[in-house]
Amino acid sequence: MSLPTIGPLDTTVRVLQMNLCNSGRADCYTGGRAVTKAVALVHEHQPDMVSINEVCRDDVRVLEQAMSSTLPAAEVVSAFTPAQDRPTRAPVRCQNGQDFGDGVLVAVSPPAVGSRTYSGVYPVQDSDDPEGRVWVCIALATRFTACTTHATSGDAASALDQCRYLLDSVLPTISPGKQKRASPSILGADLNLPARGSPDAGACLPSGYQRADDGGLQDVVVSPGVGLRSRSVIDMEGTTDHPGLLVDVVLTRP
Repeated sequence: MSLPTIGPLDTTVRVLQMNLCNSGRADCYTGGRAVTKAVALVHEHQPDMVSINEVCRDDVRVLEQAMSSTLPAAEVVSAFTPAQDRPTRAPVRCQNGQDFGDGVLVAVSPPAVGSRTYSGVYPVQDSDDPEGRVWVCIALATRFTACTTHATSGDAASALDQCRYLLDSVLPTISPGKQKRASPSILGADLNLPARGSPDAGACLPSGYQRADDGGLQDVVVSPGVGLRSRSVIDMEGTTDHPGLLVDVVLTRP
C-alpha cells in the first residue's frame, strides 16, 4: 500500500498552530497585528498546514494568499467554521461584523487530490461559557485529515470532554481511509489543557496518538501512522497572548 503524502516524494508535513486573538473584543487583541505576524511566519517557515483559532473569516483568506505565494506550486485548501453563540445559536461575530471562529489550511503539492470539509459543534459545552465551541477538519483523499479546534477555557473537565469527543468520535468517522483503516490525522489546536496541568492534553489522547505542546495551552496531536520529528515555540512578539507552535511531523509506514 502506498504512503499518504503531502507531495509525491516528501512525507514530511510542517504544521504551524496559532491562536491569533483577533476578534477585536478580547483584551489580547492588537489591532490585527497578529494576522500580520502570522503572514510573516508563513513566509518564513513555509508550513504545509496552518491551524488558527480566534480569527475572523477573512483572516483565513489572508493566510491562504500567504501560503499560495510562498508555495506557488501547491494548491491551498482551507476551511473555517464559526463559534456558536449559545443563547441564540447564531455565529459569534468579530467586532468588524465577520464570523469569528477557527480555520485550517493545507498546501497540497501535485498531483491534486479531492478534499472534503467537516465541522461541528460539540455536544458537551461549558454551561458558563456563552461561546459554543466547535471543530473543523479537511479530509484530503488518500493523504491525511487536517483539523483544528479551540476548546473551552473556563472548565478543564469540559475541555477534556471536547478533546476526547473529537479524537474518539469524530476523527474515526471522517477519516476511515482504505480497507476501513483510519487514515492519518493531524490536529493543531488550542485545547485549553495546560501542558503541565492536571489534566493535560495527554489525558484525552487515544492509544497510539502523540502530541507536541507549546508549554502552555496549544498542541499538535497526531494519530497512529504519523510521527513527531521536531518542535519549536515561536515568540509572537506581543501580537497575541499565545506563542506560535511549529511542529514537523512525518507520515510513516504502518
